[in-house]
Amino acid sequence: MRTYSRFWLIISLIVCDAIGINLGFIGSYWLLYQSEIAPVYQTPNAEDVALFLVLINIACAIIFLANGLYVFKRGVSRIDEAYKIFVVGTIVTLVASVIATLSGLRFTTLNLIYGWLAATALVVLLRNLHRSIVYRRRISGFDRAPTLVIGSGPAGQMIAAMIAGAPHLGYDVKGYLSETEPIGTMHQGVPVLGSLRDIRRVVQVMQIGEVLVTLSGLDQHAVLEMVAACEDLPVAIKIYPDAFQIITNNEVSLGDLGGLPLMSIKSSPLDRGWNRFLKRALDLFGAVCGLIFLSPMLLLTAILVKIDSHGPAFFVQERVGMNGAPFPMLKFRSMRTDSEARGPGWTTADDPRKTRLGQFIRRFSIDELPQLINVLLGDMSLVGPRPEQPYFVEQFRQSIPHYMRRHKEKAGMTGWAQVNGLRGDTSIEDRTRYDLYYVENWSILFDLKIIIRQLVTVFRKGNNAY
Repeated sequence: MRTYSRFWLIISLIVCDAIGINLGFIGSYWLLYQSEIAPVYQTPNAEDVALFLVLINIACAIIFLANGLYVFKRGVSRIDEAYKIFVVGTIVTLVASVIATLSGLRFTTLNLIYGWLAATALVVLLRNLHRSIVYRRRISGFDRAPTLVIGSGPAGQMIAAMIAGAPHLGYDVKGYLSETEPIGTMHQGVPVLGSLRDIRRVVQVMQIGEVLVTLSGLDQHAVLEMVAACEDLPVAIKIYPDAFQIITNNEVSLGDLGGLPLMSIKSSPLDRGWNRFLKRALDLFGAVCGLIFLSPMLLLTAILVKIDSHGPAFFVQERVGMNGAPFPMLKFRSMRTDSEARGPGWTTADDPRKTRLGQFIRRFSIDELPQLINVLLGDMSLVGPRPEQPYFVEQFRQSIPHYMRRHKEKAGMTGWAQVNGLRGDTSIEDRTRYDLYYVENWSILFDLKIIIRQLVTVFRKGNNAY
């Protein structure tokens, strides 16, 4: 049943891509025909147009397939997919110009540019529509993947809870395998089905499609045994690293010295000067543009804060930034002036310290906008680990391994943890894991992706902005 549903998912996706590509190129050709093409080229005959359409559709299918756009992965970011389509669309446009010449169909340069933009935009739009439909169908039971979680500890239960909270991804957790708990033990309605040695039996009996390994410290031999036990079964095995395994995987690289393998500590991408320059250029561009275009709203907010409650418009608080150095972070004041009379503390959803206006500006993250000044001054970045107060940093560095590695880079107005829902009074361990992943995997595209997701998250309900 699952193979059957996947077949139709891919077929429907190919149809969406074909509609987008054909409408983009043929539509732009038709729109520009009178002004750009007819005065220069002879009117094409029906055979030329038909040959072009056949060849461009075959070429597109091959190019899309070669770039993994017909490999169905659950939970793939829309932004990542759009970027890949943009790149592939560029390749398709070059191929289209060649095919047009071979088939006798003449495209002008402007026509190719319009066709490229239109086809790319239509494919992205139709794929997003396709994804939305699939998500709704999955919630009602379509394309479900029976899933087995290896490990019933905190990590395994967290994965199961996240899956339960995202039914649109189509995972269906059938149970756990545990080395420490007996069969039948329940965690939020999900049972323990056996131990690691039972994996083959459980996969066959429960018709498991996905196995998620969440046991921290699992040695290589145990992983290979699990893979060997299931190698002839139609099941995908994925390993979820524990909170700090990610950093271990990213900081060690292999090299050699005359054939002798050596292990070395790998620097993060932002240790390289060129990458720091690119990030700083993006920060300056974003901060300047933000301060200019948002200046009317910033001025209005400052006035409203003064009118709404007694006290200054801005709230300045010491936070810990790059290399553990403190800096004054700016915000619009959203709480009473005596909010920290009893010392620092987390803000909660119904926090009585918030002012009337403060509730609103925190909901839409307007209170954070003055930090554009911090970005301009170089204390912060548009994207990076969110800065904490010195009081909390001292606590976390003693209780959370590798916590201070997140301070290798500048603090950010938003970060990878925040756009994944980890803001406010949420798990520090999880936030640290996301921050470390960001630090070790930075790229300019990653920053742009986070910025776009933050803009979308601001207007989404349940974004933990309080």
